[in-house]
Amino acid sequence: MSFEEISERVSLAVERSGRAPGDVTLVAVSKTKSVEEILAVYEKGHRDFGENRAQEMAEKAARLPDDIRWHYVGALQSNKARLIRPSTHLLHSMDRMSLASVWAKGQGIAAPVLIQVNTAEEPQKSGVVPEEAESLVDRVLAMGLEVQGLMAIPPLSEDPEETRPHFRWLAVLRDRIREQHPNVTDLSMGMTDDFEVAIEEGASFIRVGRAIFGARN
Repeated sequence: MSFEEISERVSLAVERSGRAPGDVTLVAVSKTKSVEEILAVYEKGHRDFGENRAQEMAEKAARLPDDIRWHYVGALQSNKARLIRPSTHLLHSMDRMSLASVWAKGQGIAAPVLIQVNTAEEPQKSGVVPEEAESLVDRVLAMGLEVQGLMAIPPLSEDPEETRPHFRWLAVLRDRIREQHPNVTDLSMGMTDDFEVAIEEGASFIRVGRAIFGARN
């Protein structure tokens, strides 16, 4: 599959859902990919790229054009936050107060964050459990950080329809939080195998890697 094919599928899913073209941002997840591979997609006009390792993202950001919008989409160790804070456009994986404390420190305004929610409460995954999400939003906002929305990584499934309830639940949770915090609007959900379903359920950001770049290097 190619970047152009994925872009077309995104456009069709947005249209089917009755949404506007600008409602969904495709984040090209470039983890393990070379600078040259990223540039090949950049030269097609794309600017939103995602990484899940702090050191790797910091090194790539230093070597690639300044107008790339870097999305950090993986679990982030607090002691690695300083590596990516200057170059991050949006942190998708805020999941605890210790990380928020580190993220709030440093020069300049910290990038906005999404609160990662472990919708299935899987022990091996990062993310706050759903019933604690609103409390974490409250506390992170109180620290002066901008909470832009929620993020989730549902259990892996070969059938995209099996992830739909998780996407729908995240949207319900977002709506509940938005009653108190109107600026908490975005949803980061959906990857290579289920991004069309995620768009149908209201995704603002979809994180697609393998379908654009191929298998991990």
